[in-house]
This record gives sequence, C-alpha cells and structure tokens, in this order.
Amino acid sequence: MSRPQSRPSLLEPNDPMLRSWVPGANNPDGDFPIQNLPYGIVDGAAAVRIGDSLLVLQDALHAGLFSDELLAWDSFEEGLELPFLNLIAELPHDLRRRLRSELAGFFVEGSSVRARVEPLLRDATRAAPEIPFSIGDYTDFYASLHHATNVGSMFRPTNPLLPNWKHVPIGYHGRASSVVASGTGVVRPCGQTVSNDDGPPSFGQSRLLDYELEVGFFVGHGNELGSRIDIAKAWSHIFGFCLVNDWSARDIQKWEYQPLGPFLAKNFLTTVSPWVVTADAIAPFLVPGPVRGTDDPLPLPYLSDPDSRNVDITLEVLVSSEKMRAAGQPATLISRGSFKDMFWTPAQMLAHHASNGCNMQAGDLLASGTVSGPEKESRGCLLERTWRGAEPITLGDGTERKFLQDGDEVIMRGYCERPGRPRIGFGECRGIVQPAR
Repeated sequence: MSRPQSRPSLLEPNDPMLRSWVPGANNPDGDFPIQNLPYGIVDGAAAVRIGDSLLVLQDALHAGLFSDELLAWDSFEEGLELPFLNLIAELPHDLRRRLRSELAGFFVEGSSVRARVEPLLRDATRAAPEIPFSIGDYTDFYASLHHATNVGSMFRPTNPLLPNWKHVPIGYHGRASSVVASGTGVVRPCGQTVSNDDGPPSFGQSRLLDYELEVGFFVGHGNELGSRIDIAKAWSHIFGFCLVNDWSARDIQKWEYQPLGPFLAKNFLTTVSPWVVTADAIAPFLVPGPVRGTDDPLPLPYLSDPDSRNVDITLEVLVSSEKMRAAGQPATLISRGSFKDMFWTPAQMLAHHASNGCNMQAGDLLASGTVSGPEKESRGCLLERTWRGAEPITLGDGTERKFLQDGDEVIMRGYCERPGRPRIGFGECRGIVQPAR
C-alpha cells in the first residue's frame, strides 16, 4: 500500500455550501450529495455513495488516500476489507467523523486528490444491493401513535390503545436471518389462517399480504451484558439509518398473535435499503421529540431524554403491478408521511431495549414499526390505508388493491429536506411479490 502523498482536506461535510465534482452529486433532487456520504457494501467490500458514483474504501486505502491518523487505528484497515460495516460502525466517533471529513475532501470541488480518486469511482447504478451489516439481532418496535391507534380501533373500537402503550416502547424480536437486501424477491408466505375468529385453522398461502413502511437504525458501539444505555447517551450509540419494509401476512398474524405477539406472520422476510445514512449526516434535520398531550403520562426517568430528538424524514410508498411495469407505467404513490410524527424516538427505543441489561452489539438492527401520520394519505401500510380492505386503492392500471397481489412491486423512498440545505436521501427499498412455493 502506498503512503499518502498529500493530506486530504479536513472539511465539515454538513456545510450546505459544499459542492462536488462528482457527476450527480449537485442534483437538487438527488439523494446523495457530498453532505450525505452514506455507507454500503459493494462486491463484498465497504463503499461510500456520492451522486451517481461510489467509492470502494479499500480501493482508496490501497491508493494511499487516507491519513496516518486513520491508519494508526488498529481495526481501521481490517474494517475496510470486511464484507460488512460492523467494524467501521464500532470506530470511536471522532474517527468516524474524521473518515467522513476525509471522504468529503476527496469529492469536494477543487480537491487536491481528484486526479487520484476519479479513476477509482464506479457506477453506482450498476451495483447490486447488499446487506450493509452482519446483523446479529433484529428488533421491531410499534412506535407510531397513529398506527397503533388505527390498528387498535379496528379490533377494539372503544379501547384502541392498551394501557401500557404510552408508558413503554412496545417491540418484538424479529428474525435476523431473513433480513434481505433491496430487490430480493418476496415469496408469499404460508401459514395457519382462519375464516372466523374461533377457528378451526387451515394451512395455506397468505391472502392478506401487506407491507410496513419503517425506518431502521443500526447500533454502532453497544453495551456489556448486564449494563444499560443511558438515555442521554443513546444517540451516540446509533451509527446510521436505513429504510425497512417489514412484510406482514395479516391473516396469519390475526390467528397467531395472541398471547405472545407476532411470529410467522412477520419473520418470513424483512427488506432493508442498501445505503446507511449516518447519524452525523442527518444531524441538521433533527427536530424536537413528540409533545405529549396533557392527559398523557410522562415517561419514566430512564426514558426521559433531556435532548429529546426525532428526525424529519419524508417517507413514501409506491406500488406497481406487473402489468404496469410491462407497459412502462410509473408506480402509483400510495402514501407519504414523516418520521417526525413518531411517539417514541430512536433514543428511547434503544435505551428501553438495553434497560434490562440486554447487550446491544454493533450491527444490531432496530426498526420503528409502521410509520403513520394523522392523515389517511400518511398511513404506512395497506391494513390502514384500505382500512382492512373496506376502502381499496386504485393503481395506475385501473386495478384495485386491498392487499398485495403476486407480481406487485413495493417501492419505499425516504429523504430529509430543509430550506437552505441539500436534500439527504436514503435511496430505495424494493421488493416484488412472488407466488407461494
């Protein structure tokens, strides 16, 4: 490996005035400006995305582009060689900030190392999405008040929220082995379903397949078994964010969820977007956490965040049928909402998860649960959007949907916008429904 010939410029990547020489990076409607620089895995190696291009970090390493300060850290070079981001996420925060700053120095207009970086860039549109982390554990929450109220009112009209909901972030342990990259086919699951609430059940394919629009975040450094994560420090344990589609079989869920909650109705597949937007990159888009109503209970002290913060992420769901894609028709926008509407914040979810001494580890994935807002158009799943099928939606080809059909593709998008700042995007989270096997 050659040594650095000139030290990369140290920049503040969140500076809204920065511009890049990389094609597509200055597109006002693009997801990946120089202020973003999300991480992912490409051809089994860590990479960073900018504009229409990506840079494999080990290529930059072998070209001698990184500073001695980064190279001196024991796990830095090893982290760039591995097929997942876990070791990068575990780097001390000051080193992760330095890495992001040096990368910005590669791509900024007028960069002194442009001639050395430009030949290393690859076309991001040709990269196959990969899982960004080696995910040891996956937990899904139920953190949207609007979603919980809507779903509860369908089954308990007079008492939609259970007594514990506003006191404790509710969640369940998902299946890390079935978390897949964007673009992976979604095989329609089979399971037990019933024609009436009391059974008896029959076994067969799910007919009420649904998506769930969620935001996920990956743990950076964790905590030792038996210890807790202080709510005031929880944000510093979060490495970055992604989009999550927690596919759900509503008819299987209806029969199995009592008394212990979701099981086979959800663990058959969970799709994540390939680019992880760092917590540092979304810092300019933090907003105050939810304001509780006068009748709402105050959070217990271990969940009382002195810096209560959420993220203003606009989230969209689009659906296209196989017929629409064959005809070249655009996908139909089904819903648009915002993550800022969540009742429980990422810090509260993480602090609660570790509050019993559960040891969180780098690469653990926590998802928010369905993100729904106060309007019908901001409901984040078909169960809510069609109100259990009573109000079907119409796609661009004129066909109606109560739930997903074979051949349907679900596309999720997310982005942060604020006047005076470049848009920070997450890319897309996609999946096409395939017949049951």
